[in-house]
Amino acid sequence: MTETTKILAEMNDRSREVFRRVVEGYLDTGAPMGSRTLTRSLSEKVSAATVRNVMQDLEYMGLLGSPHVSAGRVPTQLGLRMFVDGLLEVGDLTSDDRKRLDDTLGDNTADVTHKLDRLGSALSGVAQGASLVLTPKREAPIQHVEFVSLSPDRALVVLVFADGHVENRVFRPPPGQTPSSMREAANFLNALAAGKTVTELRRAMETEVQARRQEIDSLARELIESGAAMWVDEGDRTERLIVRGRSHLLDSGPETEELERIRTLFDDLERKRDIAEFLELTEEGDGVRIFIGSENKLFSLSGSSLVVSPYMNADRKIIGAVGVIGPTRLNYGRIVPIVDYTAQLVGKLIADQG
Repeated sequence: MTETTKILAEMNDRSREVFRRVVEGYLDTGAPMGSRTLTRSLSEKVSAATVRNVMQDLEYMGLLGSPHVSAGRVPTQLGLRMFVDGLLEVGDLTSDDRKRLDDTLGDNTADVTHKLDRLGSALSGVAQGASLVLTPKREAPIQHVEFVSLSPDRALVVLVFADGHVENRVFRPPPGQTPSSMREAANFLNALAAGKTVTELRRAMETEVQARRQEIDSLARELIESGAAMWVDEGDRTERLIVRGRSHLLDSGPETEELERIRTLFDDLERKRDIAEFLELTEEGDGVRIFIGSENKLFSLSGSSLVVSPYMNADRKIIGAVGVIGPTRLNYGRIVPIVDYTAQLVGKLIADQG
């Protein structure tokens, strides 16, 4: 039993109902809930003064707060966490939402990234929030590496994978590169890369370059360290995190004081930071997880909530994640099954693509 569910279990029925009504009202309207409003919805007929006393007790416990001078209350982050852990009622995915998500995978394209992009857009539209889709790393073994000179200050590093996929990236090589240094660098990497994934190549490359510094021409060594390291760093991150639907974060007409938080969130999403950490959020177990406010270390400055679920390949290995991010006033009961179903769709798509 978590600390929050323990607190909930020790509350009497009246306190629990008042707390639940305040949170549900806040999630529905975004407005503080007052005692007079609550008296009209409680199952037990009590006075507004009695409700105010209960709300004061809940505020003392750190579960409710008063954002303004008014008597209305809103849940704190602790209160939202307790509600999610102990009182949240998760609904079923509607047939309309299911169809909108299913329809994104109905085209004939074999491009997985394109399908994930479409699914991310559909997830954003269904959830009315910003969607995040972390695409899988390319884990196919490398078959061949080649450096191609484009001009004195531009070169191309080309990686051919065993599954036939080819990726290339333009970079600025160290000064003075020659055709022979490029061949030596490529030969070194090809001998090292055989049968390895990009991640495995990076680890092996760092070790071998240091161990064989005296054997490798200095120009070739500089090319290996700048070209291959650049490809690994950027290749791991570029377009792996698909972000769609940021405009939904503004649709609800946030108050002025919330706009700065949303700008901060936009900046974080634009930079696509901490992609590896996004996946780490899901690796403690399968299923949907909810991070509220400062619990969400990726976007904590914006005070946002993140509902995220991993997806797996055919071997039941976690290889990516999908999520929805928005204000703490998310409709968690509706969002959870949407994210869960989307993760299942992505897992099936990846498995079907082999």
